[in-house]
Amino acid sequence: MATKPLDMINSSRGSRVLVELRGRRCYAGTLSSFDPHLNIVLIDAEETINGELSRKLPTVLVRGDNIVYVSP
Repeated sequence: MATKPLDMINSSRGSRVLVELRGRRCYAGTLSSFDPHLNIVLIDAEETINGELSRKLPTVLVRGDNIVYVSP
C-alpha cells in the first residue's frame, strides 16, 4: 500500500529531516510541526546553500511554496 506524502511527513515528526528549497538552499533539522500547505517548522536546523554550511538556527519556518522535497 502506498504511503501518502502527508502521512510520511507526519511519521517523521520529532525526527531529523532534510528540506530542499528552490535556489539550492537546504535545511536539515528536527521536524517540529507542519500544516496542510506544507509550511514546516524545524528546530536545531542547519542551513546549507549550494552544499556549503551557511548557519545554524534554533528555529526555522519554511514556507511550503518554496519546498522542492522533504527527505526523512
